[in-house]
Amino acid sequence: MAAPKIAKYSLSELKNTTDDALPNYLNSLKFNQAHFLTDVKLALGYSAVTIAGVLFYADWKLGWDATKGATLWAVMAYFTLNSILTFWIWGVERGKVYSGEFNGTLISVASSTTKYTPLYDITVRLQSPMKEETNLKLSAPFTRWFDADGCFIAKPFQQWLSTEVPLIGQADPKSKQGKIEGTNGGIQVAEAVLIHQNETPKKATGHSEGTPSTRSRKGKK
Repeated sequence: MAAPKIAKYSLSELKNTTDDALPNYLNSLKFNQAHFLTDVKLALGYSAVTIAGVLFYADWKLGWDATKGATLWAVMAYFTLNSILTFWIWGVERGKVYSGEFNGTLISVASSTTKYTPLYDITVRLQSPMKEETNLKLSAPFTRWFDADGCFIAKPFQQWLSTEVPLIGQADPKSKQGKIEGTNGGIQVAEAVLIHQNETPKKATGHSEGTPSTRSRKGKK
C-alpha cells in the first residue's frame, strides 16, 4: 500500500505526521507506552463537552427560567475545565509525543519545530532504573524521511532515532547499523516549506556570478 501524501509545504503536517510515526515505531519495538498524560487531557476535554451538552439539553427541555440558576455554575465549571486543559497542554505536556518504558528505563520524547525552518527537533529524556537521567537534544531535516512527493518513508526516520538514542538502538540494533540516507528528491520538501511559509523571496539583482552570496553557495557545494 502506498504511503499517504501530505502537503509538503506545510510544516505542521510534516511535524504531525512524524509525531504520529514515533509512537508506532517505539511500540513496535515492545516499548510500554504510558497514557497518563493523554488520559488526563481526554478526561478534561470530555468533561467540558459533557457539561455544555447537558446544559444545552436542559435549557432546551426546561427553558431558561428553570435552568438559569444552574447555568452560572455550569459556565464557571466549563471555563475552569478548559483553563486546566490549556495549562495541561502547554505547562505539563510541553510537546510530549511519547512517554513509556523499556527494560526498566523510562523514556519521554517531546517534539517541536521553528517557524520557517524545516527541521524536526526532539528532546529525549531517559531515566535508568538507578534514577540516573540523560537528556538528549536532537535535530534533523524532514528531508531525511519525506520524499519529493510528500510521502513519509519510515526506514530513514527509524535509522535516525536508533542511531542517536542509545535506548532505541538497543531495542532495534538492525536499524542502528543501517546507513542514514535522505530520500530521493527530499530537498524539495525543504524548499517547499521555505517558499510557502516564509515571505516571498526577494528577486536577485545584478550579475549572479559577482555576488558574494552566490559564490558562497557554490563553495558549499
